[in-house]
Amino acid sequence: MFVIFRSTVWRYVSIAFILFIIASNSAFALSCSVKSVDLQSEADKAYLHGDYEHAADLYQGQLKQRLDDTDLAVKLALVQLRRQKISDADKIIHDALSKSPKSVGLLTAMGEIQYREGTPWLASQTSQEALKIDPCHGRLHLLNARLSHLNSDYAMAEKQIVAAHALDPFDPEIQLEWLDTLPLKQRALQLETYLAKDNGWDAEATKNLHTYLENIKKEIAQPRKACRLVSDTKTATIPFAMMMEDSTSLKAFGLDVMFNNKRARLQVDTGAGGLVVSRSVAQRAGLKLLNKSKSGGIGDEGSVAGYTAFAEHIKIGSLEFQDCEVDVIDKENVTGSDGLIGMDVFSKFLVTLDYPMRKVTLGPLPPRPDEAVANPTLETSSNSNRVDDESSTQDEVSGSSGKQAKLHDRYVDPSMENWTPVYRIGHNLLIPTQLNNSAVKTFILDTGAFSTTIATTAAREVTKLYDNPRLRVMGISGEVKKVYTAERITFRFANISQEIRDVVSFDSPQISQNLDMEVSGFIGATALMQMTVSIDYRDGLVKFSYDPKRGFHNITN
Repeated sequence: MFVIFRSTVWRYVSIAFILFIIASNSAFALSCSVKSVDLQSEADKAYLHGDYEHAADLYQGQLKQRLDDTDLAVKLALVQLRRQKISDADKIIHDALSKSPKSVGLLTAMGEIQYREGTPWLASQTSQEALKIDPCHGRLHLLNARLSHLNSDYAMAEKQIVAAHALDPFDPEIQLEWLDTLPLKQRALQLETYLAKDNGWDAEATKNLHTYLENIKKEIAQPRKACRLVSDTKTATIPFAMMMEDSTSLKAFGLDVMFNNKRARLQVDTGAGGLVVSRSVAQRAGLKLLNKSKSGGIGDEGSVAGYTAFAEHIKIGSLEFQDCEVDVIDKENVTGSDGLIGMDVFSKFLVTLDYPMRKVTLGPLPPRPDEAVANPTLETSSNSNRVDDESSTQDEVSGSSGKQAKLHDRYVDPSMENWTPVYRIGHNLLIPTQLNNSAVKTFILDTGAFSTTIATTAAREVTKLYDNPRLRVMGISGEVKKVYTAERITFRFANISQEIRDVVSFDSPQISQNLDMEVSGFIGATALMQMTVSIDYRDGLVKFSYDPKRGFHNITN
């Protein structure tokens, strides 16, 4: 909670107010000042207009004249981040910190860069260091909001972004994040105002935001029923369906899903979000179009056109749901199948992927203290206000009624104390992974990946890399053009250590850009299919279990 004392002309002057700063699990009152509107230089105007290259040139010219100007160094670094020049931004801030090590602006920028580099654990350390020096810096609370959200601390994340907006209401990134805290009607009005002026986003990001605004308006004008469970059972054990490459080779595990009484076989995929089906499945099931959209993933062919559709009835095993959203890819198939089922659709359940026994079990999540057990449902909604069009991860605003769902922080039930916390961005579960006893990188837990893979830059840090033109890697965004083989890598994550030879290596920069975090690869089938993987999406917790007595060789088809 915070209390602000404002003048009626607060938009133009900086005045003191009392802010209850939230740091870790404690709160303390502090007298802060609202940041006033800065006079815009030509470089600032270029940046706000989305002309990053010109803005970078102008900031560099200014910085040569004022070498010790920390604000200029921060602005130049943030522009370089927008240009995806991560190493350049890192060098700019490191150089500036060598001269001004106690600058909160520089430390905050370093935390933002560390987040983008895929080392959020370092960003957390940097943010705590900055907080001790000056807890009244708006972008520091923006960084802490992102870190809190990453750690499934959704209530804390909202408090941090509200504090950031109170301290610096004119920062365009803070404004955009703050819009997410508003009910839909108010959000639409504020977003329309936001988009009426230059705000620092490039043409593609601005187009995505306009699309999002139109979708909000449609939802307000024609509210839809929420996807809901209609069957009596609230738990289920569902056998995997075998998806074969040929008559003898297993390609992947899937689940049979009924859409309006029409069957589709969808690949089980923690690397996908929601229910994703091909155009042919949607047409066969008579799914009704809601909004046009684009989807992307692995591959070098860019985004693929599609649309969000509406299914009146969905059945998965013994569970039946009504009025649910489905994402449709405008192709006859999705990577050679009917589609994908992201396990995040079961985020209201405790999910257990039992690969040795070839089944998925859906059970109740442990109730939080003083909270009644909630009715589980299917989480297929792709409501989003993010520039990268990521799906919302927790407790969405309920329709256009203006009601706000209660947010919670990560809860670790006593029975789950030995589970591993993971990061979560949208449907993606990200886990720190050590490579060959040296570098720690961030990997996506991806049951839909045919094998564990690694980015070329990360691979070169720990082993030798070879061209492999015979390998073909396909994803939603088509074929990957350059594929390599990494000689030998030992992957260590959670309680697992596994050596893999001839690791498939390729780059997927679009995924890192969309997540705004460097991803060094995917923990896939070669690491997971001998284990039982349990997932609590609500709290960002996973558990990996391996029993050599329960291998595939003991199971009959």
